[in-house]
Amino acid sequence: MGKFNVSPGKENALLKKMDELGVFEKDLTETFVRSGGKGGQNVNKNSTCVNIKHIPTGITVKYDKERSQLLNRFFARRELLNRIEEVNTGVCSAEQIKSEKIRKQKARRKRKTLNKITTTKSGL
Repeated sequence: MGKFNVSPGKENALLKKMDELGVFEKDLTETFVRSGGKGGQNVNKNSTCVNIKHIPTGITVKYDKERSQLLNRFFARRELLNRIEEVNTGVCSAEQIKSEKIRKQKARRKRKTLNKITTTKSGL
């Protein structure tokens, strides 16, 4: 296991992507805070939440989904690289497109429901 407690393949892929985008460890500032929510005593007593800021671009990522600080560091870096790549290329990621589609569907359903309610009330 390497620096982030993930498989060597995943760690090498992360480091390769950092090289491709020109992101260096010296350009990152990391802070650790206590997470909240599920995880019990481990989350409440240990600082497992990771905040990473890329100084040249000013992009900040907060990640606290895992109970392990090492895994949160890895996933936060991966998320940061995705955001930097998105800013550089101007293309939205697949996850962002998917979440935008879901948001639009929910808004459409809400409009239809409100329309049904108003037409029902006016019909009485």
